Amino acid sequence: MTSTHESARRVVFIGAAGEMCRVAVERFATVEGDWELTLCDIRPESLETLVRRLPAGRATARRLDLYDRDDLLDVVRGAELVVLGAGPYVRTSGPVIEACLEAKVPYLDFDDDVESTLHALTLHEQAGQAGIPIYVGCGASPGMTNVLVADAAGEFDHVENIDMCWVVGDERPGIGRAVLEHFLHITAGPCLTWENGGPIMHRSYVETGSAPMGGGLGETLMYETAHPEAVTVPRRYPDAKRIRVIGGLDPAPFNGIGRGLGLAVQKGKMTTEEAVDFLSDLLDNRLGSLRGWRHAMRGMIDQIRRGESDTGAMVRFLASSAVRRTAPYRGGLLVRVTGTRDGVPGVAIRRTPVAGPGTYLMTDMAAITGTSCAAFMALALDERGKRTGALAPEDWVDPAAFYDALERVGTPRAEIVESV
Repeated sequence: MTSTHESARRVVFIGAAGEMCRVAVERFATVEGDWELTLCDIRPESLETLVRRLPAGRATARRLDLYDRDDLLDVVRGAELVVLGAGPYVRTSGPVIEACLEAKVPYLDFDDDVESTLHALTLHEQAGQAGIPIYVGCGASPGMTNVLVADAAGEFDHVENIDMCWVVGDERPGIGRAVLEHFLHITAGPCLTWENGGPIMHRSYVETGSAPMGGGLGETLMYETAHPEAVTVPRRYPDAKRIRVIGGLDPAPFNGIGRGLGLAVQKGKMTTEEAVDFLSDLLDNRLGSLRGWRHAMRGMIDQIRRGESDTGAMVRFLASSAVRRTAPYRGGLLVRVTGTRDGVPGVAIRRTPVAGPGTYLMTDMAAITGTSCAAFMALALDERGKRTGALAPEDWVDPAAFYDALERVGTPRAEIVESV
């Protein structure tokens, strides 16, 4: 079923069948307004159930190959907003942004890759000339984390250090391949970050840090990761000494598995496809390849050697995996800012307080990413025609307005943020 583009209040979702984008569609559909939703995917048949769940007549599905320039231009022309939910963004964002620039249509994504985010920011002047905004990183991390930074940093006259933290809980079975490819991308290789007041290149998943995470986690060890926040937030706080993103998975052995496979891919011992296949098997409670297990075990053993986990945690993880038992879901976001006000040093923390079954915002990573995206969309559409250029969340979003927008898309106020 195809959609026309005559409506002046049409919103286009590209990659609408993905787990995170599905949530964004459903939760944005609750926003007051006469919106016509065009849901695009390379497999439109996978959208039929989603369309039926939405109010009658609200959404239509159509097939789209985003690399087909003519078809892409046809679907984006005349839209109020184009939302890209198809990853990995290092491959998908370029053609969609180009189409939006040509059609002069606002663009929004939840891009979590550094390279494509940096590319989008280089298009600031072109977006201004086209009279449109390019909103990048409008998900959970990046996205909500950037807003939490602006909130916490508002307590200080001078910002010293910023830690942006994320933890994803046990989401077996079933995680999209684009998400798994991104995970492999950030567990090994270069990590552009901010240290000693300037950009510096580290190695991803080598430096560690801890923070008092919410969502049932408590003090949690995490790893520095290559993430867009560490390259966009310094533009707002250029005098800060250190700005970094640290994150990880729960239970802890997942981090060793990811690191082992990421290094294997980096060193040419596995292809990305093979590593993603192995992770897909593991997350769907299948055995997986022997080659994959060899690198995964090496990663977990190295984790123990470095004192980041212990043998008991690894054995318990392997035993529960063997009988297809998942861990209780624990996860969340946290931002910690140190700085001074009137010359007095202090620490400000903002974090998501709850997670897991029975919650709305942090049921899993798809929920918090999709819900945050829907809130950013609501704000972007509120400001139609008011902004141009390439913008990260900290460039244009007021924290209080964002928290209100999360409520507009259904989030209970008590789940959104707490100060520690």
